[in-house]
Amino acid sequence: MALHTVEKIGGTSMSNYPAVRDNIIQISRKPADMYQRIFVVSAYGGLTNKLLEHKKNREPGVYGLFANNDSDWQWSEALTDTAKAMREINASLFSAPHMLKQADQFITERMEGIRSCLLDLQRVCSYGHFQINEHLATVREMLAGVGEAHSAFNTALLLQAEGINARFVDLTGWREPDNLKFADKIAAVFARYDLSCEMPIVTGYTQCKEGLMQTFDRGYSEITFSKIAEVTDAREAVIHKEYHLSTADPVVVGEHNVNPIGRTNYDVADQLSLIGMEAIHPKAAKGLRKKNIALRIKNTFEPEHDGTLITNDYRSETPRVEIIAGIPNVYAFNVFDQDMVGEPQQLLEIQRLVQEFNIPLLAKEHNANTVTFYLDTGLKVIKRIQARIERHFPNAKMNSRKVAMVSVIGSDLNVTGILARLSTSLAEKDINVMAIYQSIRQVDVRIVVAEDHYEGAIAALHHALIEQQNTNANPNPALAAS
Repeated sequence: MALHTVEKIGGTSMSNYPAVRDNIIQISRKPADMYQRIFVVSAYGGLTNKLLEHKKNREPGVYGLFANNDSDWQWSEALTDTAKAMREINASLFSAPHMLKQADQFITERMEGIRSCLLDLQRVCSYGHFQINEHLATVREMLAGVGEAHSAFNTALLLQAEGINARFVDLTGWREPDNLKFADKIAAVFARYDLSCEMPIVTGYTQCKEGLMQTFDRGYSEITFSKIAEVTDAREAVIHKEYHLSTADPVVVGEHNVNPIGRTNYDVADQLSLIGMEAIHPKAAKGLRKKNIALRIKNTFEPEHDGTLITNDYRSETPRVEIIAGIPNVYAFNVFDQDMVGEPQQLLEIQRLVQEFNIPLLAKEHNANTVTFYLDTGLKVIKRIQARIERHFPNAKMNSRKVAMVSVIGSDLNVTGILARLSTSLAEKDINVMAIYQSIRQVDVRIVVAEDHYEGAIAALHHALIEQQNTNANPNPALAAS
């Protein structure tokens, strides 16, 4: 059986090196306990936004400017600004001049190499025989990879100064002649290291034949993390986050009302990812699940806490609700067409037209002549979907409205009377249930409410289905909160 773990560190945690050093790497460990760990790191917080585009507001970064603007200087200026931001991070991390020089030289060589490459690409494509659009996926991958290379190189350098035998492992493909398949590359790279006495610090981006960005876009670091665990047959996979995986969002419910979830299973993790509260990217979980590798979610700032252990076989001892979570801004898109009656192919065709837009489908309901899709997208996309369906089905009548979706989730939700208690708790707060869905697998119940009732619904459900149940199961409040 493998002895090692594979551990992923997110961008926000990476921006706090003392926390990484003391709480995750834990350099005070005994030498015998220091190794048998592989660390996969994300770029420092905010840098991937500068390199690609802002994740939330879509403001273009270097890639966005290069892909969508005819001006040479705008993307080049953004590259210069990003390199400056990287060197500023270096200056905050390295007090020794020789180490700072080494870190700055590394990033200058990468960023100026990228500049030369992009200028050459523009020059070649100016002749017309080569189309720049054919190369944009590769450009995006190259820019994404430099962020992870920066943080991994710095972390390895800093840990070496602490006396740890850390190794910078660059999977970004920089100046590599070969382009191997994903699993083959992982296997070839890690065959070089002795995990009993070396600590690999690995880039979260992997350049490979499959092209991670084309399939997973910015979820690539968790895919790299899970593939390393899968290929190296890790004992356990660990994700370090800035918070516990808890019974609800503490900002909504109140920090004193939520508890970390000690155990759950991959089914629950899948339901969380559906509504955007990812414990792990669902495609990343697939490999771990298949190899029966346990996943642990830990809070960076509470290293002594065991966190949440996610396994295939876990099922709560008694049926109960584990998590209340949700997504506030969802469009309920409704299509009514009398011609749909008795014509199942029409329903399937409408669904195909909607899914061509490649947006998250949270739920779907239909009856004889109506289908409703709950979509995580914006109004512009909804209007485009409506226009396309009108072209194919001119008799259809459509409408849409913004709603919120709240999920009640548990590894075993076979709780007698759960729907009655759920409805009563919302009614007591004057919150109307617009729609409700319960799967036969008894893993989740999804409730649709008005958009402005989102936080109230989560708080009411958490109080009724988790807080009160904890109190009833253990009347001692001090024990119930532990």
